[in-house]
Amino acid sequence: MEHATVLLVDDEQGLLDLLTFTLSKYGIGNIVTATTAQQAMEILLQRDISLIVLDIMLPDGDGFDVCEKMRNITEAPILFLTAKNQDIHKIKGFELGADDYITKPFNPTEVAARVQVHLKRMQRVQIVSRAVYDFGYFAVHKKSGQLFVQGVEVPCAPMEFLLLTFLCEHVNLIFTASELYEKVWQPYQTGDEKTVVIHISRLRKKIEPDPKNPQFLINIKGLGYKLVRREGYTR
Repeated sequence: MEHATVLLVDDEQGLLDLLTFTLSKYGIGNIVTATTAQQAMEILLQRDISLIVLDIMLPDGDGFDVCEKMRNITEAPILFLTAKNQDIHKIKGFELGADDYITKPFNPTEVAARVQVHLKRMQRVQIVSRAVYDFGYFAVHKKSGQLFVQGVEVPCAPMEFLLLTFLCEHVNLIFTASELYEKVWQPYQTGDEKTVVIHISRLRKKIEPDPKNPQFLINIKGLGYKLVRREGYTR
């Protein structure tokens, strides 16, 4: 993680200084900061950013809008940092591509620990492996952390890729949302089954010919989700 670069975005300079100090104690030395949405986007276009901690309330823009713009140019994990703790805000953040949600007031060591976890997960995605899961219509290359749909590479956020890889490794097996959360997310971050449901929906938009009528990532009523192969698409 010594080569990872973390972008902190918040309009409170004191908070940025505190997080920078805490992250450095955790061995994360490459840290850049921004106090506005414009500064954050400029940095993101100029630097190779590994992870973003993003405040929702910024002086020149809404963090939700900024997150959506960021997702157009990077698949780096995005951790929302905000005083809003309503479920509707969390759901909106996840739908726009956020990977985690931290509510103020917070313990800075908790933020550092979560940053470490997400950076380690990114490394896991990039771990050398010979595994290629080919479903005909789409293929998952675990070695390079890539998703290809009809031969075209499709960006896939780290948690989406880890969830899809887990399902590929357990094809045709049924998992409840809580089991998927436990296997893929826990024990490293707090949350609930809604996180899984939102990521399932995002994956379907990428790997399904018709997301509203899923053929691969299906829901077995009363039992859970499973990933299946389809003869018409198998190579």
